[in-house]
This record gives sequence, structure tokens and C-alpha cells, in this order.
Amino acid sequence: MTARRRTILVVDDTPDSIMVLCALLKEAYDTKVAVSGEVALRVLGAAPVDLVLLDVMMPGLDGYEVCRRIRAMPATAALPVVFLTARDTPEDAALALAAGGDGHLAKPVDPARLHAMLGRLLAP
Repeated sequence: MTARRRTILVVDDTPDSIMVLCALLKEAYDTKVAVSGEVALRVLGAAPVDLVLLDVMMPGLDGYEVCRRIRAMPATAALPVVFLTARDTPEDAALALAAGGDGHLAKPVDPARLHAMLGRLLAP
């Protein structure tokens, strides 16, 4: 019996970032895409995913608020959330953790770090 492929929700308002992330993930994961925080919350309400890759800086709801809302919903409270951002200071990492994130990766994303973090967070 083969293991079920995990599904990752990629949330980013930049088409190039979405394209790069989906290309990095396609061999090991199924992906869903949301182009805003509002769309991400609707996707999460409609179908389960195993992890969220969440951009911080987006119009409307920023990534921190999206993560707080994910944590507030019983169905998604334990869902792993990894922040992706061009802002890579210790303060930014602290904000991500304070909002409920499980990890913080700088853009451009290092593929090895991304896959290592996903493997840790999605371990059986």
C-alpha cells in the first residue's frame, strides 16, 4: 500500500512565487493555491489540507491575521503553518511564531530548507 500524498495550500498574492513554490513541491506533494488570505480561509473551510505555506505581506488580510484565524477555528487549529516572507529579521520570525506559525522561511525559498521543514512538520 502506498502512502497518501499530502496536500499543501500555497497562499501568496504573487503569481511568480506561486509558480516557484508549486514547482518545488510537485514531486512530493499535491498543492492547492489561494491568492489572498480571504480565499485561503474559504479553501480551508471547503477541503482539508495537511499544511499551509503562507505569505506574510498580502493585501486585505495579512499572513499573521490569516494564521490567527486558522488557529481560532477548531477544524484547523492544529494545522501546520509555515510563513514565507521577504522580511527575514529576528523580529519577523518572532511575529510569525507569536501569530501561531510553526516555521518561518525567507524568500527566495531555499529548496532544501523548505523540504526539511515540511518533512519535519508532516512526519507521521
